[in-house]
This record gives sequence, C-alpha cells and structure tokens, in this order.
Amino acid sequence: MQQVLGDFLRALRAQDVRVSPAEAMDAHEAAARVGYADRVLLKDALCVTLAKSAEDVIRFEACFDTFFARDALKAARSERSGAPVGTPALAEQLLAGDDAAVAQAMEASAARVGAGEIRLMSQRSLLTRRILDDMGLRDLEAMIHGLRAAGGPRDGALAERLAARREALFAQAASFVARQALLYASESGRRMRDALLAEQKLTAVEPQDFRAMEALVRRMARRLASRYARKRHRAKKGRLDVRKTIRRSMGYGGVPFDVAWKAVTLHKPKIAVLCDVSRSVAAAAQFLLLFLFSLNEVVERLDAFAFSDRLVGVNDLLDDEKVDDAITLILGRVGFRPTDYGRALADFCESQGAKLDRRTTVIILGDGRSNYANPRLDLMRVITERARAVIWLNPEPETYWGQGDSQMDAYRRFCTVAKPCNTLAQLERIIEDVLRTYLPR
Repeated sequence: MQQVLGDFLRALRAQDVRVSPAEAMDAHEAAARVGYADRVLLKDALCVTLAKSAEDVIRFEACFDTFFARDALKAARSERSGAPVGTPALAEQLLAGDDAAVAQAMEASAARVGAGEIRLMSQRSLLTRRILDDMGLRDLEAMIHGLRAAGGPRDGALAERLAARREALFAQAASFVARQALLYASESGRRMRDALLAEQKLTAVEPQDFRAMEALVRRMARRLASRYARKRHRAKKGRLDVRKTIRRSMGYGGVPFDVAWKAVTLHKPKIAVLCDVSRSVAAAAQFLLLFLFSLNEVVERLDAFAFSDRLVGVNDLLDDEKVDDAITLILGRVGFRPTDYGRALADFCESQGAKLDRRTTVIILGDGRSNYANPRLDLMRVITERARAVIWLNPEPETYWGQGDSQMDAYRRFCTVAKPCNTLAQLERIIEDVLRTYLPR
C-alpha cells in the first residue's frame, strides 16, 4: 500500500497541492495508524496531515475521491462458466464474472505501461489500448475469432458472451484512464495553457481567455511574493562575522560560545506605478491594471496611479474593490481619453515629488505617445534624480518608438530600464528583477 499512497501524493502534487518530504512521511505514518479499511477515516487523517488551507482541502477531497474511485465489483463465481481448457486468464476472468480480478489486473497493467505518466488528454485512447494489450486483449480477440470460426452452436454462444464482456472491458478501461487523466493530465494541461497565455501578446488576447489570464496573473503574483519572502528570510539570518566571533571567543579559551553576525540592512520595496489607460493602449489597459492589482498584493508599499489626460491615485480602489470592479471604476475615472504624458508627470511630481527617495522605484506602464503635447522631459529628469530607479514598460515594439507622436526615444534617456513589454511573462521577469534589487548582495 505504500506504493498506492506514494502515487496518491504524486497526484496531489499534480493538482497543485504542495507536499513536502516531511509531510509525505507524516502521511505514511497517519495511514499506518488508521489503516485502509475505513475510507472516511483514512480520508480525514490524510486531509488533516496534507491540506494547509481551505483551497487545499477542496483540491484534496476532489483528488482523493477521483484517485480511490472504483467501479462496483462483483464476487467471482465458483464455476468456470464453460471455459475450455487453455483459456487465456483474461477470458477466464470475464467468463467467471470476476470483476475484482479484472480490476486488479487492469491496475497492474496500468502501472506497467505508465498510465500515471499521462500528461495530455489526447493520450487517453493510446493508453487505454496499451493497458488492454498488456492485460491480454490480443489473446482474447484471437479466442473469440477462433470460436466463431469453429461454427458450433456452443462455440458461437461462448464467443458472443466473450464479445459482450469485451465491450464492457473497453468501457471499464476507458473510465480508468479518464480518472488518471483527471489526476495527472488536467494540471499539466493547465500549465501548458498558462505557458502559452504568458507569451500571448496583451493586445491580442481573446475575450474568452480573460478569466484564465486573470488566474495566471494571480499565480504569478503569489509566486513572486513567496519567492521574495523566502529570499528576505534568508537574508535576515545575515553572515558570520569571523573577526568579532574570534575576539569574543578569547574570554572562553578560544571556544566560540558567543557567535557574532554581520548586520544586514534590508530595505522594504517602495514602488510607484503609473499606468497609461488611454485609447492608444486600450487593448492592453485591462491587463496592465490587472497586473497592477496583483502587484498590490506582492509588495509592502505600493503607490498606484492611472492616467490618460490626467493622473489620479487608485490605491483606494485596489485595496477596497474586487478586481473587476476596480478596473471598471479606474477606466471610468480616467480611461480611454487622449494621452497627455506631460500633464500626468506634472500631477505625479506635484503629489509625490516630496516622497521620492533613493528607496523608491518608479514603474511606468505606457506607450509614450503624448499626442504631440509637451512631454515635460524636465520632470522626467527630476524623477530620475530623486528615485532609486525608473523602469518604463512599453506595450509597443521597440521599432515603433520615436515614430509619430511617440516620445519614447526622449524618455528612455532618463530611464534605468526601458523595455518592450507586451506579455505577462515579460512583466513577471521585469518585476522580479525590480524586487531583487532590494535584497542584500
């Protein structure tokens, strides 16, 4: 049963439930104590051991019910039901109605052909056939063909019984593989879809993919938050101060009882984000705001602003509203209007200029097209001189910069980093780079 529990833990991980080696050992210990006879007791014991949140409980219960689902089994009849001598094992089990033996043989064959390694839903038919072949389907079909060729009434009746049982076997095998696909392939399929969506241009996302993109952004934000928290935790431990430790050990005969650590200063991220929601970036505006909403959950200090012809703070909406409501309200306030970057920079300097310091990173999300208005490069210079870094993320390709009313060639001179950014994968990489700069080297 250890192998069964090991496979179940692997299925849990495939369903995005984190199971550490220590938790796996606890699960084996819990299963050994409660046993496998009582299904409800086993489920509760494993759930208490492995699920760490309400979301994990939901995934655990669905995975447990799917993994341990079994078709109703009937006991084998004592007689061989007229099976001739030399009948293949599979045919004998089918004729005897021994569903338990068939189920055991199917699970053993599934293990041999690697059904648990399924990664795509399209593999179901292939794996179903491989399982049946491993169980002895070819011998069964040869027997049916031979009985029909014999032509006798008794042989014909036996062939029809076997053919009917074979059809039921096909359905049982297909159901078994479908459960394996739900356990192992659904998560890998989601990951493949996420990888494609992460590289999808924000200006070309289909409406039906918006919900998937929203979920992907949230997962990216959680991943960044957990990764950054771990690095901060490691950094807080500091480094050994060898000289001070040796000096302190002199009073103990050279034994380092009092260990000294080097002091490490950890700066909390201070990030100000200016998001363009004008007509020229209307297609990408919703996703930029969605990212902004999720970024609010990643960093400890975020000042968020949206602008088109004027700039307004949106921290209150990001804190108090649901994502859909926040985006709608932000777009209603300043969205889809002609862009005036000069006015937006002036508003930003007026309200935030005194707060900018060498711990603040300014991120601008926009295309730099100012409708031929004054770009206020003087204010960009002021922001660059006061801030820790200025990061400009432009949804347009770099070949478009400086064309028409684009002021990106002028603005990029005052940016620490200016990059094309039109996918979620690019957003995640750049923001991770920003967060990394706040960690001690």
